[in-house]
Amino acid sequence: MCAYVGVDTSCYTTSVACVDECGIVSDLRTVLSVKQGERGLRQSDGLFQHIRNLERLVPEMFEKLDVGAVRGVCVSARPRPNEDSYMPVFLAGKACAASMAAALRVPLLDASHQEGHVRAALYGNEFLMGQPFLGMHISGGTTEVFLVDEAFHITLLSGTEDLHAGQFVDRIGVAMGLRFPCGKQLEALAGEFDPATGGVKLPAIVHNGVCSFSGVETRAQALIDDGIKHGEIAYAAYDCMARTFGKMLLYAMDKTGIRRALLAGGVASSPLLRALLRERVRKQKTEAEIFFGESALSSDNAVGTALLCKDRLTASPEGGTTRCKADMF
Repeated sequence: MCAYVGVDTSCYTTSVACVDECGIVSDLRTVLSVKQGERGLRQSDGLFQHIRNLERLVPEMFEKLDVGAVRGVCVSARPRPNEDSYMPVFLAGKACAASMAAALRVPLLDASHQEGHVRAALYGNEFLMGQPFLGMHISGGTTEVFLVDEAFHITLLSGTEDLHAGQFVDRIGVAMGLRFPCGKQLEALAGEFDPATGGVKLPAIVHNGVCSFSGVETRAQALIDDGIKHGEIAYAAYDCMARTFGKMLLYAMDKTGIRRALLAGGVASSPLLRALLRERVRKQKTEAEIFFGESALSSDNAVGTALLCKDRLTASPEGGTTRCKADMF
């Protein structure tokens, strides 16, 4: 059976993966190390950690993989599908993938980190493929709403004018003494709060589809300084994000006429955010349909990149798919 390899070296995770016609064969990741109290990594530090991590992850992947079955390697070469999109951390993945493809004598393909996120979210939601839908990528480095057309081309519609959603979460979490990245810990704190008791509210700031989290973060920091319970503030942060993303999505739906949206990115992996956002959209009494990828495939991974490799190498000129040549004999 043919296999397809993906490599992704994002700002905070080193990932390698392999898929075949039946599904995911391997999904290996290592989160980069950030010192307690810090809110991120320098690109040079991230690049160094990626190199060290790939030295371990790649051999581990190939231990359980038939090397002769590999038909291609795809790498996340840039953050977004734009020519001028660039971050040094992706160079580690590019070098690794190029070496693998050359050694295996198979095609080397490239994609953007964002395309990989969307394709990973489509795993289990394949019914959306081949038709236009709205995408939303919410993570530490991206907060964007975009149109995905029939050919999987991405067109940006709106985003943030300052902080990204993940930055908002991490800055609040670090201020509470949590370890970066703070998403899971902050959500656990939010789970300790009973919203039926009321609690503080953070504003959801969206103008013409573009959001802002800078002022909201300042307000959250003030609540922390005032001694408001951390669980109450954490819940308010997730409630704020749900209302913010709901406004952004409904604005994009009104502009495009497309009522289906797929959410991807690490922030979208949160069960609490998913529940709050679905409830928010439901209350609007629209025909909007909100879809999420598997939680495990919402955070940074190389599965989406591997799936893009399979999609591209098995696509027929007529727009369908072709069987792997190794399976035809």
